[in-house]
Amino acid sequence: MSKIWDISQLLRPGLPVWPGDSTFETNAKWVLDSDCPVNVGQFQLSTHSGTHADAPLHYDPMGLAIADVDLDIYIGPCVLIDAICAKGQVEPEDIADQLPNRVERVLLRTYAAFPHDHWVEKFTSVAPATIDLIASRGARLIGIDSPSLDPQTSKTLDAHHAAHRCSLAILEGLVLDGVPPGNYELIAPPLKLKQLDASPVRALLRSI
Repeated sequence: MSKIWDISQLLRPGLPVWPGDSTFETNAKWVLDSDCPVNVGQFQLSTHSGTHADAPLHYDPMGLAIADVDLDIYIGPCVLIDAICAKGQVEPEDIADQLPNRVERVLLRTYAAFPHDHWVEKFTSVAPATIDLIASRGARLIGIDSPSLDPQTSKTLDAHHAAHRCSLAILEGLVLDGVPPGNYELIAPPLKLKQLDASPVRALLRSI
């Protein structure tokens, strides 16, 4: 029997978010009681809250919105690579010995333990050369446990643009603690949000 790992962050009040972005908030619209037969809640969040998929529109004004991306990119075989040793950025040499000759989707683990309760400013990002290496092996998607492929202080988003140039979809904010490196099936489709730049996802890995 296959095993499933939930590699998504828990969306909740207090969820760490990109500095200055919208916080996650919930509210009860209706409450089940003697006058109401149901509970109905409301929530407010950023499109980049928690584990999420970036659409090309996020960094390219002419790029596709998240409702228009190809869903099959987010479902299928992937390889999870341990890149905890990387310093500052994941460089090609950090992953080359773990990267198959042919691969469809690549997930990078950079945290020894995911920081669920606080924001880490100096998270590990990805060098554009690493994006090129992954794409050269046939990849269609790159995922990472840090909040972004690019450093927090980046104004040029070089890794995002490298991914766009190579037609790589992007997942960020994955929780990969306790998942051994290796081959899996990824299931992480974004929500169908019209004209928006990203979407939270419920990302799963299934053993092969």
